[in-house]
Amino acid sequence: MQQKQDNKRLATLTLAALGIVYGDIGTSPLYSIKEVFGGAHHPVPITPDNVLGILSLFFWSLIIVVTVKYVAFIMRANNKGEGGIIALMTLALHKGRPDSWQQKLLITLGLFGAALFYGDGVITPAISVLSAVEGLEIITPAFKPYILPITLVVLVGLFLFQRRGTASVGALFGPVMVLWFAVLAVLGTLSIIEHPGVLMAINPLYAFQFLLGNSLLGFFALGAVVLCMTGAEALYADMGHFGARPIQYAWLGYVMPALLINYFGQGALLLADPSAVENPFYRLAPEWAMYPLVVLSTVATIIASQAVISGAFSITQQAIQLGYTPRLEIQHTSDREIGQIYLPGINWLLLVSIIALVIEFGSSSNLAAAYGIAVTGTMLITNILAIAVAVRLWNWSPLRAVLGALPFICIDLAFFLANSIKIPDGGWFPLVFGLVIFILLTTWKRGRELLGMRLAQDAMELKPFIASITEGGVERVPGTAVFMTPNPATVPHALLHSLKHYKALHEQVIILSVQVFDVPFVPDVDRVEVHHLDGNFHQVIVQYGFKDEPDIPAALALCAEAGLAIDMMDTSFFLGRETLIPKLGSEMAYWRSLIFVAMFRNAGSATAFFRIPSNRVVELGSQVVL
Repeated sequence: MQQKQDNKRLATLTLAALGIVYGDIGTSPLYSIKEVFGGAHHPVPITPDNVLGILSLFFWSLIIVVTVKYVAFIMRANNKGEGGIIALMTLALHKGRPDSWQQKLLITLGLFGAALFYGDGVITPAISVLSAVEGLEIITPAFKPYILPITLVVLVGLFLFQRRGTASVGALFGPVMVLWFAVLAVLGTLSIIEHPGVLMAINPLYAFQFLLGNSLLGFFALGAVVLCMTGAEALYADMGHFGARPIQYAWLGYVMPALLINYFGQGALLLADPSAVENPFYRLAPEWAMYPLVVLSTVATIIASQAVISGAFSITQQAIQLGYTPRLEIQHTSDREIGQIYLPGINWLLLVSIIALVIEFGSSSNLAAAYGIAVTGTMLITNILAIAVAVRLWNWSPLRAVLGALPFICIDLAFFLANSIKIPDGGWFPLVFGLVIFILLTTWKRGRELLGMRLAQDAMELKPFIASITEGGVERVPGTAVFMTPNPATVPHALLHSLKHYKALHEQVIILSVQVFDVPFVPDVDRVEVHHLDGNFHQVIVQYGFKDEPDIPAALALCAEAGLAIDMMDTSFFLGRETLIPKLGSEMAYWRSLIFVAMFRNAGSATAFFRIPSNRVVELGSQVVL
């Protein structure tokens, strides 16, 4: 009976993984072959040798990079079941000295990889939906003027829907993608039957012969071949939602075979009819199936976009918890699924960026130049972080770790360099976008460190302060006061200001601090740490993982087990509200200080972020010169 339940759960998770994880890589057939042979940048002439060579490159790229590197190897580097570049970075930072250059390098790489992911979150919806809607032009050229408007309407609708959450349509994602991959396989099979010779491309010699016989053109072609691997990072990033086994089973048993069959089918079509290069994916289908195929393709690309958008929400939440971004409004769209969240600020930033991108580039072919840089840049960073994890966590020797990753580094580097020549044609976008995000992330982290240093300079030690209070002279009033502070060993500035203004303290005083650990989740049994001090003062340390959702009232309710009873209706929360003043000659460049001050002023309130009842909060301000 237990075995049946386990199998049923595995099948359910595998179906769900099909709907969420594989949307991005699953919609790559819409544009990958088309970009190699008919793209605007160094198209490969359609000859039997070239077609077989490109198909062989597609086949072995999916086998080596996606299957071996990600599915078999990178998925082992999980942070208590969680994947993704932020989780990988936190793993890589284990056992390292905080001030070492290696640690700083790993943080820099991890943050820039996360920044590139945001670039991917902008490009994926744009290129996917555009390439799907462009199928209308294949039906009749009369649709051409409407491609961009229809694309923009679909994208705006997708982002307007985000606030409702994915729960209401999540159940449809899996079955739709099952149908999508089945259609890919059927269309590819029908074409292969007519020209079965394309199956010879499984032999890697065809890939080598193509690269050796077309040295420069072969190198340029890698810039388009990499498009077949877009979304590979999602296999790793979404591991925490489904577990490794469902993702692996779905890839090996269904997704990869369907993708390869479709790619080989498109290759067979090009051998039979080179004019099909205008859009080989749609030309695989009979004329009567074109409209349903455009509809199915558009739905599949919406699902692919949804996965990337949800990933952007998730990675932002992790960055907030780890202190790399200011607090942002987070709305929970499901009462049952903890991971289903909506961040309005990120949602509208992505939408505006995507609309600008679609209007600027105008076609999926133009966008393809921008896509490869984001994908290959993230893949390269993943390799380096994985080496650090192998050495620090798995106790591999540095030589073994480097030699193990070297083949993947060489392959990813070749793809990255091939895409780098397209920087003037659009590859600049993810680099510039990523650099801007990277500057914001690092500026916030450094600014918070400086702010903490400034506040610490004027801070008083907590225990001597409590000793002076218990000697008398300060009136105590009924009730509980909670003072939040990043350092539980010092007196919160809000407490000093409160004492200065009210000349009294509450009968029960709680000094509360929040600590975020580099693990995804902290169990409730370890949520709070309570220290009872003299004079009815108490230190409470609330502990979260980087994917936990903070809830201070819920955490305080757990203090009762440690002998600290708190009546929430008789409790007031005192929060500090600093006004920052940038200064020339500070430890941070003046322009970065201005950015930090702007981010600080626009950060979400601690009240909403920590779910503190707003009618129980008192804010006390102070000025801080950076």
